Amino acid sequence: MAVYTDVPDDELRGFIAEYALGEVISCKGIAEGVENSNFLLRTEAGTFLLTLFEKRVSPMDLPFFIALMEHLAAQGIACPTPIKAKDGIALRQLCSRPAVIVSFLDGMWPRRVHPVHCAGVGDALARLHVAGASFALRRPNDLSLAGWRRLYEACRARADDVKGGLAAELGSELDALERLWPETLPMGVIHADLFPDNIFFRGERVSGIIDFYFACTDFLAYDLAICLNAWCFESDGSFNVTKARLMLASYRAVRPLTPEEFSALPLLARGGALRFLLTRLYDWLNHPPGALVRRKDPLEYLQKLRFHRSVAQPSAYGLDA
Repeated sequence: MAVYTDVPDDELRGFIAEYALGEVISCKGIAEGVENSNFLLRTEAGTFLLTLFEKRVSPMDLPFFIALMEHLAAQGIACPTPIKAKDGIALRQLCSRPAVIVSFLDGMWPRRVHPVHCAGVGDALARLHVAGASFALRRPNDLSLAGWRRLYEACRARADDVKGGLAAELGSELDALERLWPETLPMGVIHADLFPDNIFFRGERVSGIIDFYFACTDFLAYDLAICLNAWCFESDGSFNVTKARLMLASYRAVRPLTPEEFSALPLLARGGALRFLLTRLYDWLNHPPGALVRRKDPLEYLQKLRFHRSVAQPSAYGLDA
């Protein structure tokens, strides 16, 4: 989450008047994340999240995201529910950008990840995948192989400004993944961005999943591989096999992995590491001046990529097939 677009008071008041939410009490920008402009909105009716979608999100994809959140909420998944205006439409325009208000979820994301959090993530992700199996809409993952190639080409000329030799290493890795990427693993709706700041806990219990604006149709096990990257490394870059074991075991208790999915985990984890390395690298090199947003270090994911490249068997993640 981030703030790229300021919302003037008069435009906000006019926007909220389209809803049955009463008067605006406060609207505060949220600086975490890198994708859209987000605000904590308080009105006479309660607390909500207001999102303005910036350039990376295609307006054509927004009906998919909104319908998915509505579907998952109806299936019992704790996630934001889009708020419809008086005319029954949730997706609207604010400051010349698509905008939506969603319900606010209680809880806090873990600033320090413990093994119990990883167990909760595995369980919650599997339940999301099971609930998403009955969702009729599909959206291709535009940040899979073809998207990685586009990002790489956009960054290649300046990648070595971040680290010497980075362009060549990324090019070699991308070539390998394009040759080896699987084609026939089980597919469905994936979150595709389930980082610690996108899942809330109350104590040791998951209380909600947020930020579905990368959700798409892809390999279910790829979503799990993204979580291995996001949750199972320590601040010094070391891989925590205990966290990985708990995450995988909790996931498999709800949705068992096929042998093919389990065998593919190291390759999928390499792909997940490359995906976030490239998006972080692009954002690092194209940081909007004056944006209220924290840049994230792309080299964190270079270290993770190298770890996954060294994995010979998926049992290195803590569980046997």
